[in-house]
Amino acid sequence: MLAKRIIPCLDIKNGRTVKGVNFLQLRDAGDPIELGAFYAQQGADELTFLDITATLERRETLASLVKRIALHLNIPFTVGGGITSVKDVGVLLEAGADKITINSAAVTNPKLVEELAKEFGSQCVVVAIDTKLYDTDWRVHTHGGKKPTDILTLDWVKEIYSRGAGEILLTSMNHDGTKNGFAVEITRTISDMVDIPIIASGGAGTMEHFKDVFVDGKADAALAASIFHFKEIAIPNLKNYLQNNNISIR
Repeated sequence: MLAKRIIPCLDIKNGRTVKGVNFLQLRDAGDPIELGAFYAQQGADELTFLDITATLERRETLASLVKRIALHLNIPFTVGGGITSVKDVGVLLEAGADKITINSAAVTNPKLVEELAKEFGSQCVVVAIDTKLYDTDWRVHTHGGKKPTDILTLDWVKEIYSRGAGEILLTSMNHDGTKNGFAVEITRTISDMVDIPIIASGGAGTMEHFKDVFVDGKADAALAASIFHFKEIAIPNLKNYLQNNNISIR
């Protein structure tokens, strides 16, 4: 079994870290640079920074923030929000990001996934999928979860995989912020479909939830926010728990 990764996620709005429930009811969770440095010291394997207002307000992700973050980190970090072009990605990677994540822009222009993979390598390209369950169908949402589409999530996974996505960041909107556990079944289904890493996101509330999504969901990494931001679970304790449950971690 490949080593699993623990990834704190910092959703950024107006330069501050925020967290909500089901993508709504945002509250302040601290300074993203301070939090990022703290998580690196705690043993996080990677970090993800998402400017959640970028696509809504049509703002570019601020390269200056990325530069400041990079100065305080010694672990890989991914940046997303408002990325719509090869040029945007070049600026962010030059500022210090290791990977970028795209969501709405990929749905609008699927060829962008190909262009980014060709220009920077698939290892730099994380495609984020915000998905919501309707009866029996999981469907893709864009614009920070605000806009539902008719795209079936499993069809979208096949398409972005064929176009060169290097990783998939899968967030279940039904589970996001609820702390009732990850969407294990859809995570496992997608993990079985493609041979690129799947990052599970949305619903972490206990250490057991991480074990479940790694073992039953076959996720390669698990991403969480509020339980780390509000110090409900410490990363060293989580890693000890996973190791004691025979899960290989970094």
